[in-house]
Amino acid sequence: GGECLCQPDFARDLLRAAKERGINTALESMACAPFETIETILPYLDLYLMDIKHTNPAKHKEFTGRANDLMMENARKVALSGQCKLIIRVPVIPGFNASPNVIAAIAKFTTYLHNVNELHLLPYHDLGSNKYGMLGKEYELADVQKPENEFMEELKAIVEKEGLTCKIGG
Repeated sequence: GGECLCQPDFARDLLRAAKERGINTALESMACAPFETIETILPYLDLYLMDIKHTNPAKHKEFTGRANDLMMENARKVALSGQCKLIIRVPVIPGFNASPNVIAAIAKFTTYLHNVNELHLLPYHDLGSNKYGMLGKEYELADVQKPENEFMEELKAIVEKEGLTCKIGG
């Protein structure tokens, strides 16, 4: 449910209630909702963990079924709003975006975001794969191997070369 902010009113009310009680708030989402929706929750948000999987729209659509222009535009707008801390997260998926060039492009994009200086690389894992069977769906990434630690360190160095703070996992 949280992927596209399917219940924005509930999310806003929950975040507002937490903030009123002095609880730090965070949201993990791909930001594929209209910005008007995201905008309603920003005043109650301390930290936005936003997934960006690719900067190439065609590749993104081919792999995920949707374009990425809205997400990238939302990243710009959330960053410019200055209302919460924004951290970009990249699920590193072999066969899709696990390449130095792709990670360098996402890091470069991140450096253009206002006041954003942190990027997390999340090594792909298949911990949720068993849920697909229970739902009667085929897990399309069954053959994907988890990226090697050494390779993740190489990607981290690429991100850090752009002047960003980088963490593997998170």
